[in-house]
Amino acid sequence: MLRLESYPMLARIVFPVTLAGVLLLTLLPARFLPDLGTAVTLHDDKLQHAIAFAVLAALGSLGWPEHKARIILVLALTGAAIEVLQGSQLIGRDLDGFDWVADCAGMALGLTIAGWTSRRVGRRVGGLP
Repeated sequence: MLRLESYPMLARIVFPVTLAGVLLLTLLPARFLPDLGTAVTLHDDKLQHAIAFAVLAALGSLGWPEHKARIILVLALTGAAIEVLQGSQLIGRDLDGFDWVADCAGMALGLTIAGWTSRRVGRRVGGLP
């Protein structure tokens, strides 16, 4: 079982790897998507954005709990930059502001999950039920 002290270290390792994966998948030119077997529909796209940013926000919050505001700002700007870049001719995907809204909703969910996890693990370590 992971100890409370392990969560920040583990999250700090997994966060940049996850961010790199998200950036790779979101900035991959449209012509390569069929090769990966991805057929993204409108609803799937929003769900994928929300899940990716929920995971990133949770990892960032667990890894750097004293810097949550900075993490959210960086992730919000990252989401906006992804949309602008997806709208470029080079990538050939669509710029969609609702993807950024899904990113922000995912971040809120990720922060909630991280807060719940921290409290739950803290209770176990402290001996509370």
